[in-house]
Amino acid sequence: MKKIDFAKGIFVLAAGFFLVAPVNAQVSDADLAKHPEYTSSNYLTYQEPINIKYTKVPAGYKPFYISHYGRHGSRYHHSGEEYTYLFETLAKADSAQKLTELGKQALAYAKILATDAAPRKGDLTQVGVKQHEGIASRMSKNFGEVFKDWNIGGKKVTPYVRSYASTSGRCIVSMAAFIGELRALNPKIKPELVSGKSYMKFISAFDWGKLDYSKVKTFTDESDKLWKNVNPQPFLKKLFNDSNYVVKNIEADKFYNRFFEIATSLQGMDKPLLDDIAQAAKVPADSFVNLFTTEEKIARWKAQNAWWYSLVGTSPLINRPDGLNFAKPTLQNILEEADEAIAVDTARKPASAGTKPIAATLRFGHDATLLPLSALMQLPLASAKVSDLSKLHEQWTDFRIIPMAANLQMVFYKAPNKPVLVKVLYNEIEQTLPVPCYEKCPAAPYYRWDDLRKFYSNILNK
Repeated sequence: MKKIDFAKGIFVLAAGFFLVAPVNAQVSDADLAKHPEYTSSNYLTYQEPINIKYTKVPAGYKPFYISHYGRHGSRYHHSGEEYTYLFETLAKADSAQKLTELGKQALAYAKILATDAAPRKGDLTQVGVKQHEGIASRMSKNFGEVFKDWNIGGKKVTPYVRSYASTSGRCIVSMAAFIGELRALNPKIKPELVSGKSYMKFISAFDWGKLDYSKVKTFTDESDKLWKNVNPQPFLKKLFNDSNYVVKNIEADKFYNRFFEIATSLQGMDKPLLDDIAQAAKVPADSFVNLFTTEEKIARWKAQNAWWYSLVGTSPLINRPDGLNFAKPTLQNILEEADEAIAVDTARKPASAGTKPIAATLRFGHDATLLPLSALMQLPLASAKVSDLSKLHEQWTDFRIIPMAANLQMVFYKAPNKPVLVKVLYNEIEQTLPVPCYEKCPAAPYYRWDDLRKFYSNILNK
């Protein structure tokens, strides 16, 4: 029996990508070979940034408000049918005695997923819960002054946290985990948690039914070249012992891609499921991703990376703003709620007059909103304009923009008789922005709110 090199399970020994490179750094083929976990695309688990030093706050300033948008944490695969598809395809082949020994191990693996994971399709895992608890904990640690009591009319008033979630259960649970951690650290925090269809217009406005703009021929011609580099046949030979059976019974591309996505998503699963897989298959659960060679992982990821890039539409090969427009309601909400928080802070009226101090606005949604939002805001890691898709990965990488629990944080600072400043963090790392400033300009990553607001208002009005 051919053995998998279990010792190289990529999600066990590989260092988290945030630990080895800044979020804005892009990736080379050598990086992908050294860290094949990158090839998991938007399934990459969120890693806590370590040894990140924030730029010193300008003299006299202190944080008073945070505006946030976060993707839900690690989840089960979005489609239960894809779990069952793998199992049923392998089970049929097994009945026909067409599986290799590795194929039989894969069948045992797929059976556990079809039984235990498929009923929980799309649900947040406890790994995802802990991701949001960690982000909330660091937010509280780094910007704790935001959540302190206000002194209004001689009385202490605790600011509240306004929090929105997509109607998706994984987003609601992500919100609950985040707020729960904030309250564990500061029980006086007053949360306002809301979720409903009326909020989806700015939490998740992306329309998957309107993707014609991403299929411009100049783009798809180049993208197709990347997919032609994805060859399922060597992989299929590891699982099936009869090539004629495969030709007649297996949709090669479909099976290959489904297996890859599910195998790479296991990094976000909880230990009980992984233990059940290991017991049934007699090999570690994370070893199945190593049925794919490093070269196969890289080739498939480059094609997948280009697919995500097409949804934004920033490539000169597409040159249409449709993808970015889906994020405009979210950016508009960010501006409006920031203006409200600033106005309330400026007023400082007694609570009886209706003032509700706002510490933070939190939003919990999806990659399909955060991806175009980061590009619309012209963040460095998301705004590349690339025509040669074979080199896209050198400037634009999906796993740095939309890993599980990816997040945008805008931290607002104030000082007596001085303009409000804003700092933007993406995945908790400071960002530089192309925002013009004409007078009393602070050093990046701090920007005057008036300048930032004008810059983004102009983008919204285009």
